[in-house]
Amino acid sequence: MKSSHPPRSLRIVVVTADTSGHDDAALAARHERNTALRIGLLESGYDIVASLPPDIFLPERVAQLQPDLIIVDSESDARDVLEHIVIATRDERRPIVLFTEDHSAPAMEAAMAAGVSAYIVAGLQAERVRPVLDVALARFRREQQLLGELADTRQKLAERKVVERAKGVLMARYRLKEEEAYGRLRSLAMNKNLRLAEVAQRILDVEDLLGQAPAAKGHT
Repeated sequence: MKSSHPPRSLRIVVVTADTSGHDDAALAARHERNTALRIGLLESGYDIVASLPPDIFLPERVAQLQPDLIIVDSESDARDVLEHIVIATRDERRPIVLFTEDHSAPAMEAAMAAGVSAYIVAGLQAERVRPVLDVALARFRREQQLLGELADTRQKLAERKVVERAKGVLMARYRLKEEEAYGRLRSLAMNKNLRLAEVAQRILDVEDLLGQAPAAKGHT
């Protein structure tokens, strides 16, 4: 029976913490974890484009590789790793999955604050990899959607304030009622094939220039 594969193979970068100075038992455990992770990724049809260390070159490498998802494999304190991950994904957000043995609440809170989509403690097994990544991707997309909706709401609120200010300018300058000022804004927008907020901003810009005109004349 063939295993099901995702519609498009995800490009994944695996970031592995430094193992220098670890004893043989720790290195063996790390090797076992890494093997389980790679088996889980390959069996799920994912594409491991690179395995990188968490160093100062990580942001540049991530920008070059353009992965769909970043997996961090860190046995214990992952703060140093996360610092590099945050820098690497600052300009272009990506889902991040952290596999770790660190059960501490502060470590988990720090990871989530850094933008980690899934914080998985212990039990890295090959069969768990696909479900974990599916949940992380779904959560990341939902968060991005909410952030987009929030940004859209803020933009609309800012534009509404600009329109209100422009209406006030027209009302004061031409002695118009509010409905008349709004109608003039709409007519200008349609005639110029511009958005209402763009016309409103132009009116405010002109008003600022007119306000500076007397001072300019004084220097001529």
